[in-house]
Amino acid sequence: MIENGDYSRLGATALEGGVNFALYASQADAVELCLFDEAGETTARHFMPAQHNGVWNGFVPGCRPGQRYGYRVHGPWDPVQGLRHNPAKLLLDPYARRLEGRFRWSHALFDYDVSKPDEWIRSDADSAADVPFCVVEDAGTCFLFRRPVVPWSSAVVYEANVRGYTMRHPDIPEEERGRFRGMCNAKILEYLKALGITSLELMPVHTRVDEQFLVEKGLRNFWGYNSIQFFTPEGRLGASDPVGEFREMVNAIHDAGIDVILDVAYNHTAEGNERGPSLSFRGIDNQAYYRLAPGQPQHYINDTGCGNTLNTEDIRAQNLVLDSLRYWHAEMGVDGFRFDLATVLGRSRHGFSKSHALLSRISSDPTLESARLIAEPWDPGPGGYQLGRFPAGWSEWNDKFRDSVRRFWRGDDDQDSEFARRIHGSADLFETSGRTPTASVNLVSAHDGFTLMDTVSYEKRHNQANGEKNRDGHRHNFSCNYGVEGPTDEPEINDLRRRQRLNMLATLLFSQGVPMLLGGDEFGNSQSGNNNAYAQDNETGWLDWTGADADPGFLQSVKDLVHIRHRFPLLRQPRFIHGRMPTDTGWCDIAWLHPDGRPMLARDWNSGRVLALVYSNHPDQKDDSPINHAVAVLFNASKNDVEFELPLDLPEDLDLQFSSDPANHRRNGSGVWSVASRSLVLLASPVEF
Repeated sequence: MIENGDYSRLGATALEGGVNFALYASQADAVELCLFDEAGETTARHFMPAQHNGVWNGFVPGCRPGQRYGYRVHGPWDPVQGLRHNPAKLLLDPYARRLEGRFRWSHALFDYDVSKPDEWIRSDADSAADVPFCVVEDAGTCFLFRRPVVPWSSAVVYEANVRGYTMRHPDIPEEERGRFRGMCNAKILEYLKALGITSLELMPVHTRVDEQFLVEKGLRNFWGYNSIQFFTPEGRLGASDPVGEFREMVNAIHDAGIDVILDVAYNHTAEGNERGPSLSFRGIDNQAYYRLAPGQPQHYINDTGCGNTLNTEDIRAQNLVLDSLRYWHAEMGVDGFRFDLATVLGRSRHGFSKSHALLSRISSDPTLESARLIAEPWDPGPGGYQLGRFPAGWSEWNDKFRDSVRRFWRGDDDQDSEFARRIHGSADLFETSGRTPTASVNLVSAHDGFTLMDTVSYEKRHNQANGEKNRDGHRHNFSCNYGVEGPTDEPEINDLRRRQRLNMLATLLFSQGVPMLLGGDEFGNSQSGNNNAYAQDNETGWLDWTGADADPGFLQSVKDLVHIRHRFPLLRQPRFIHGRMPTDTGWCDIAWLHPDGRPMLARDWNSGRVLALVYSNHPDQKDDSPINHAVAVLFNASKNDVEFELPLDLPEDLDLQFSSDPANHRRNGSGVWSVASRSLVLLASPVEF
């Protein structure tokens, strides 16, 4: 028995006396709700009795939370016209809050006859045995999260993969490894707090599908950028209750004083191109959820490089993204989001626009007012590189920072001025639109590309294990092996590699903007030269925690760098400084200096891979106002030792706080410091604010 329902809330909503079901399928002739028991047997099939503006709905009396269900959508199947309804396929509810079971690759998942791939012949094979069931979630629970409050300008972000981060940790019980409970293990949280992390950025946890070609190679989708459902957590990351365990993890991380940023991939789904499986969106409303090629609606626009692109011009697709964000923020406790291939969210048929309706709706949504918003500001489509062009309130991954820092320390020519722009916060990219240095999320490495250890150990990618003949992954890594490709026993090479890693991490943490560390870089984690380990759910992709014990001094140095950033606000200005400007603690000034102590002239830039950056605090705006606090960073990427002569008006108590080569620096007199080749020194007066 089924009755007319409520169309206003999509998904399955448990109410008094039963459950309301609602599904948007604007081109369907009918929608069939299928109910299943614990054994996976069909117990009832109901045609939705009501439809309003494309939303099919029905109320099932006596239905209760825990009920398993799925949909069969009836309607035209005409792939050439972009219509893909096929009731033989059991489809996931895009708004389900829980799933049970796993995907199993079979011919039944496809809505066409895969034995004749050059033709469009409808497949009548039933797919119910090969897909998970949706599960009705209990309703009415109020979730309270004890969110830390950390100003974005004071944040230090740390990127980690739940599974890869915990699989080899010696202090995590076997049953917690690779799961949410491992990520919030007391030892992990103690470690992150000691490191000084304020924001934990988790790689995607949405329900994913392992691509068929990976399964055939015995591999799995490790990174998680292949979502099929945007409300449910991936089952393999939980033990028995992924939803509840995710919330428990968030609460524990919050209690440690760390907020949670979730990496989300709303740009495409796991259904792939037009010849992919029919799992959910394709069979429900293909034209609404996907961008179809103009004049050839059987084909998908592939701005993501993953086979399909979410149709962010359609109001229902926009609502799906917003409803998912609201759910993860309000009901799952997530504090912010990093949007994979975020330019897709601002795309229309005319290209990218920061005024796109979806970006505007995300920025102005009251529920998301306190959420951190981080864009990966590029996609593979035409005009897809949009660094610096997202709306106010958004931050962006800054790959120009990464490339500049790597090239400067590698010793490339003509990098000084570009390097200075990046460590100053990339004002050239963000300031003209009224944004602050926090718009730039600075990084020297991330999940995509070489780890920091591999950046100083390999000059070529080594991705053979991915099964793509080493053709995948970035070709240009701006890396250097310093004489030997991969690990070596040569002490001089290892010493230089170690120092260069410290140089890059120190640059990251002493730069304006929001620094992001890749988990494992602080102790030298390597992926053996694999710069695209998306399918390496094995010891290549899992962190090797023995590195923390192999060189504890390096780990301690990274902790020192993070804590220096926390101690000295001059290193994390909330707005761009171009000269003497007002701050909360007086007037801040910035100076770029030649090693002889004079301001850098035009002819000095890009001439020596050597420069000094000085921030100073003054009590007032007068030109003769004394400096009461200063921080000086001395950069020497050259192959020679260099003496830096600092201005006499700096505080006399300016003293060493950090050196990437502590065995080879010295003070040669008042204001004169000798800095070893390929090393960095930070000096500061002891006044703290």
